[in-house]
Amino acid sequence: MGNTIQKKKQDDEDTFTCEICLETQTLPSKKFKNSDRCVHSFCTDCMITYIQVKIEDNVSNIKCPHKSCKYSLEPLSCRPKIEQKLFNKWCDTLCESSVSGVDGVYCPNKECLELILNECGDRNAKRCVCPACKKPFCLTCKVSWHAGYTCEESGETRDQNDVTFGVVCESKGWKRCPNCMHCIELLYGCNMVQCRCGIGFCYECGKQASDFKLFFSTHYRCCQT
Repeated sequence: MGNTIQKKKQDDEDTFTCEICLETQTLPSKKFKNSDRCVHSFCTDCMITYIQVKIEDNVSNIKCPHKSCKYSLEPLSCRPKIEQKLFNKWCDTLCESSVSGVDGVYCPNKECLELILNECGDRNAKRCVCPACKKPFCLTCKVSWHAGYTCEESGETRDQNDVTFGVVCESKGWKRCPNCMHCIELLYGCNMVQCRCGIGFCYECGKQASDFKLFFSTHYRCCQT
């Protein structure tokens, strides 16, 4: 008789009514626990749906759904109850909210997509190397690094071969003619060079010259080797 009363008392303690769906639950495993932060009664199914809706709305700090509760849900305690994909998205949302005051960009490499933060706050920075995939990209237009091309130039004129050659030019220190943009390599001699298009310019600073002798005399310091 005593065992029967004790079992009935235990069953009454395990029974609860979900405050969302208002259904009575009899299994203890159905009750959602917020890492002992609060003791409001919600069933696990309703809480999973609640968390999913909040994450889809990009809410990172998810509060307990009880109207008067001031506590937030603890992500790690929710992890065993929700899908891994949903948990990962919650973590990404938390990360993005924590760095919302810092300029950031996603790596344009489709196989990477790493979030990169401009922690130094240098708004003049242009070329950046992704710390994850090690590939360079442009911070201004957020595409793969386009050495020798401006951000304003159309994608049609900036095919992969041009981009690859531009990276080689940049690594070798070759310069482009300011008139025709042909790439020129200086092997020896002074910095005053003449492109095949007929335009002369300073290989050091890129200044264009109309008169070789006059330009060399007034631009001697820059042009000497």
